[in-house]
Amino acid sequence: MTEHHPSNPAVNSECIVSRDEPILVTGSSGFIGTRIVETLLGYGFNNIRCFVRPSSQLGRLENALRQFDASKDIELVRGDLLSLEDCAKAAEGVSIIYHLAAGFDKSFAAAFMNSALATRNLLDAFLEYGRPRRFVNVSSFAVYSPLSLKRGATLDETCPLEDAPQERFDAYGFGKLKQEEMVREYGSRYDLRYVILRPGYVFGPGKRELSGRAGINTFGFFIQVNGSNLLPLTYVDNCAEAIVRAGLKPGIDGEVFNIVDDEILAGRDFLRACKKAMVFRSARVPYSLAYGACFLWEKYSTWSKGQLPPVFNRRRCSAEWKSQRYSNQKLKERVGWKPRVPMKQAMERFLEQFESNGGYRGCDS
Repeated sequence: MTEHHPSNPAVNSECIVSRDEPILVTGSSGFIGTRIVETLLGYGFNNIRCFVRPSSQLGRLENALRQFDASKDIELVRGDLLSLEDCAKAAEGVSIIYHLAAGFDKSFAAAFMNSALATRNLLDAFLEYGRPRRFVNVSSFAVYSPLSLKRGATLDETCPLEDAPQERFDAYGFGKLKQEEMVREYGSRYDLRYVILRPGYVFGPGKRELSGRAGINTFGFFIQVNGSNLLPLTYVDNCAEAIVRAGLKPGIDGEVFNIVDDEILAGRDFLRACKKAMVFRSARVPYSLAYGACFLWEKYSTWSKGQLPPVFNRRRCSAEWKSQRYSNQKLKERVGWKPRVPMKQAMERFLEQFESNGGYRGCDS
């Protein structure tokens, strides 16, 4: 169940657009995108354009829209962000774009095309056909590289970004890095106002896969690395509200914000809770052993000239399983956000879907 807060006083008193100005949400039928649309409607915004791919499944979005007054002006636009014509149609007259659409391709070329080039097309259309007040780019923790950070150090918005995504074998992270570069370039070159949001591990009902940060699912067996590492968890409703508020808040143009909840769990505690609702076998591997194995895998991949792809490597190991702390202080202070759904309640809602429907669908990367 999603909570709505249409009378939030902070949002009512501080907003860069009126509630009848058109807002575009790309990726609006997705796991987070649907919640973005719900949150905007809950806050009283009544002129929303939902951009979806022709192949998108709309059941989740349609169910969300049924909860609201049919008189609200909700426009559904099908298209491809690689099409200049479709981007122009989507961006015409809009004041704010919440950009969540992204490529999840395995190849670096496809990731660049569907994340960076698609974003460039959308930015061009926004500048030419829209009435730009703000471009809200939803990125990811995948852009960070904690390789040089000490274990237990705090990962915040000042931490280094990944400078070798190819070595990390992370096409998705590469696409997000290039996407962010594109947005910053347009901000500098064309004075386009923007904010960048980097959610951590987003979870909630509707997403049944466990993130690779929780462990590795292989051959029907789940391997948890470390276990004492904290997961940068953010419940999907809390995450969506943070994104929406960052799009509306005045005085934060050009800023970057991490999104994590106040209460987060260690990997072992998260997995223990999951195993109460799901049935799967698991084992835990110490971080030092995993790091050594990743080093050997990486070296053999280089020696074999790519015959064994470097799926496991030291950069990935440190990014996903190293023990770090996380901060949402900047988001709370500058945007005025705080998570509304406490972790206990969030976990209950997340796990209910497994108890009612059963099954576990592996993990994503």
